[in-house]
Amino acid sequence: MRTTRARRLLVAAVALLTASAALPAAAAERAAPQARPSHGGLSAVIRYTEYGIPHILAEDYADLGFGTGWAQAADQVCTLADGFTTVRGDRSRFFGATATTDLSLSSAGDNLSSDLYFRGVRQSGTVAKLLAEPAPLGPSRQVKDLIRGFATGYNTWLAKHRINDPACAGAAWVRPVTTLDVATRYYALSVLGGQGGAVDEITGATPPTGAPAPERGVDAEALIKVVRDRSATSDMGSNAVAFSGATTANGRGLLLGNPHYPWQGGRRFWQSQQTIPGELNVAGASLLGTPTVAIGYNSRVAWSHTVATGVPFNLTRLTLDPSDPTVYLVDGTRQRMTRRTVTVAVKDGAPVTRTQWWTRYGPVVADPDGDPPLPWTATTAYAFNDPNAANFRFADTSLGFGRARSTADVRASLDRYQGLPWVNTVAADSGGHTLYTQSQVLPRITDGLAARCSTDLGRITYPQAGLAVLDGSRADCTPGTDADAVQPGTFGPARMPVLQDAPYVENSNDSAWLTNADRPLTGYERIFGDIGTPRTPRTRGAIEDVAAMAKRGGLTVQDLQRQEFANRVPAGDLAAADAAKACAALPGGTATGSDGTAVDVSAACPVLAAWDRTMDTGSRGALLFDRFWRKLTASVPAAQLWRVPFSAADPVHTPNTLDTAAPGFATALADAVAELRAAGIPLGSRLGDHQFVVRDGRRIPVPGGTEALGVWNKIEPVWNAGQGGYTDVAFGSSHIQAVGWDDSHCPVARTLLTYSQSSNPNSPHHSDQTRLFSAERWVTARFCEKDILSSPALESLRVHES
Repeated sequence: MRTTRARRLLVAAVALLTASAALPAAAAERAAPQARPSHGGLSAVIRYTEYGIPHILAEDYADLGFGTGWAQAADQVCTLADGFTTVRGDRSRFFGATATTDLSLSSAGDNLSSDLYFRGVRQSGTVAKLLAEPAPLGPSRQVKDLIRGFATGYNTWLAKHRINDPACAGAAWVRPVTTLDVATRYYALSVLGGQGGAVDEITGATPPTGAPAPERGVDAEALIKVVRDRSATSDMGSNAVAFSGATTANGRGLLLGNPHYPWQGGRRFWQSQQTIPGELNVAGASLLGTPTVAIGYNSRVAWSHTVATGVPFNLTRLTLDPSDPTVYLVDGTRQRMTRRTVTVAVKDGAPVTRTQWWTRYGPVVADPDGDPPLPWTATTAYAFNDPNAANFRFADTSLGFGRARSTADVRASLDRYQGLPWVNTVAADSGGHTLYTQSQVLPRITDGLAARCSTDLGRITYPQAGLAVLDGSRADCTPGTDADAVQPGTFGPARMPVLQDAPYVENSNDSAWLTNADRPLTGYERIFGDIGTPRTPRTRGAIEDVAAMAKRGGLTVQDLQRQEFANRVPAGDLAAADAAKACAALPGGTATGSDGTAVDVSAACPVLAAWDRTMDTGSRGALLFDRFWRKLTASVPAAQLWRVPFSAADPVHTPNTLDTAAPGFATALADAVAELRAAGIPLGSRLGDHQFVVRDGRRIPVPGGTEALGVWNKIEPVWNAGQGGYTDVAFGSSHIQAVGWDDSHCPVARTLLTYSQSSNPNSPHHSDQTRLFSAERWVTARFCEKDILSSPALESLRVHES
């Protein structure tokens, strides 16, 4: 009781102090001093500082969720409403069946497929059942309160405001939401790496009819390519590094988080600080539609995530009853598939009804026209096992991070809730400790189980790609359960790759193996990732950089900031000089393009030689090398690209030495030169003149580079030569944070939300941080009360339910 009263008094005092000391009269009037309005209901105090960053102060978790829902709606109502339309299965009703989603909550190829899946989830009561599970298998009371409060805050904002965002102003699909809607959005994020990536195959699976078709198998190499391509071309990635006190200037830890996420749509991050006095005080970024901070920091610890290499699903081959393709055999016993019949309302058309087929192993997946085709024949079908379809622990895991006081507490939250579906965790704390862990929800498929139970297909896909294909006709081939696992069928914490208190721990979306090059991690099961294989250019460049930083020592937050915007191109360091020499040696200064045309490339040679090997906006030659390198790596296999092959004994520095005699080198150079000339782009032009986004009718230059170049500050731009080059960004660096600590109780934090806080073009915070990103400048975080109250932009609102 005393704690609750203290919270109320502090919330009231802060509201009054903020209103009286920092606001003009008109703004102060909106910040009523009482702890809770006399008319009751949920409420919170939201204090805005520079760049529209809200600091949400509440008495309890329901109020905190309320303030978060309100503030997110104010910045992102159209994007949020679009996502809630998705998880309700109403896209076809409002937008038509054949239109597409923004792909933020599933891979569905069109609205009908998306609706069939999410209506099936709703109809089966999947999320409602997970919410009813006792913690830690189900959500805690605090998380339930956050979700309930978020829905109420979002709805209250809708009821009190007229939308001025042209993306949804006056739209019928902007509607109040329920707690179940918010929870289902969490669920959609959890299954993104599993069922969410197989929606078309789940909703399109149809049993064979008529005369039996010729039996056909699955092309193993095609399946491996699909798994690898989905990972390589995913619109989510990240870098993160933590440095221990042994490497820093003051003996405290440092963390640099650089997640790579979409710049548009429902997987954008949104910044805030969340405070319940005496209970929680955390700042960072939340994924839209969620009330917990996913990546962030507090007064003692900071953490970030990177997309992990673990394959969070497996296939199970079903042996069917020849007399009925909807019956499968397990140990000789007939098991009938469960029908899930779903009806979707369609705009300007009749409702569409489809049936999905479910088994003890998960839904049947089939797509005869897919890549690769997954057949459902008279004798064989495939089921999709995704353990994250029974995981609603993501929110509690994140909430545990926010309350943590050390990296040990971060690990304790991971061990207790085991709720992260597809990411690694990198953390540092004020005591100088570091942590890396691939604490990821994966089906418990050990190498031994795969050896004993893999089908012929699985014996190829598992060792090469980590995708297990198990024999479903045997009950003993079901994934097992570790004794320390919260959820049946998954790995427990003792099996997870972990590295603690190394001078540095770093991940750039490769496997756990080279988290620290001097302390390689081994011994984990293949499903977690590979060992002793070539690393990506981004991983190689990152390890070179952070290992050198750790060796140098004396590190500060400023060193993290410099690393973020070094924009060094590892591929350029390896290949640009050799490419320039080979260019200069071409007979007559010409090369033949892929269309057979001779191209004068002589002007490109000095540009490549003089290029500074960065992707800074002022860098000349960066665009030329970028376009050349994309074409070269797309046409020349990696094994033929380098003269010195990969060596597991020197994985950071091999392969190396560009093979300029390789077929395709001169062709790629000719094509790049011809492409730029055709677009009217000078070969030595500044990168920022041709890599930009347009906001408020003005170009904003964008630094950074694509995956194949290996740039830490990853940017995946959209090429439009007719409009001047790279004219937008699909995904890349998003919520960046550089965090350390000094002897005060306030973290030393610098942050940057690259695409800014609001997607509403009428918001003052639609592009302000994007301009900062262009200029490679940072936001100085305001975490402690004295810093919040001293903000020259301070504006305070008391928001309440009625």
